Amino acid sequence: MTQKPTTGKPPTGNTARLDHVVLWVRDPIAAAGFYEKALGLEAVRLADFSAGEAPFPSVRVNEETVLDLMPLAMAERMTMLPGAAEASGHPVNHVCLSLPADDFDALRSRLGEQSVPMTDLSHDSFGARGFARSSFYFRDPDGNVFEARYYG
Repeated sequence: MTQKPTTGKPPTGNTARLDHVVLWVRDPIAAAGFYEKALGLEAVRLADFSAGEAPFPSVRVNEETVLDLMPLAMAERMTMLPGAAEASGHPVNHVCLSLPADDFDALRSRLGEQSVPMTDLSHDSFGARGFARSSFYFRDPDGNVFEARYYG
């Protein structure tokens, strides 16, 4: 059993990684554009999606993790697990992106330039790597809530 961190340090020896998070979006192409312009994330399979060759595009968070931009119209077809269709289309509470300080500041500037509403900065909130120096929240155009933070 993995021990929960109490000191703010992540547990050691864990080989699990976050592969992807599925976000429900009205317009995957527009959503990919937002994530590229505002967050600086690279679109993946966007041309394939546009050509009808992929069911959804993604944006790359890092070499191990993507955000899948699932068309909201597909929610009713999510029947791979009993009860899944009833939960489809509901957003998660929020997704948190951990960034280096310079990237954190650049993101905040880009969001401001695009008039994306943001919360004030908060300090010392707990996360996977302990206590973050600063963080703030914002929404994408589909209402998905993101937290951006840096640990310093």
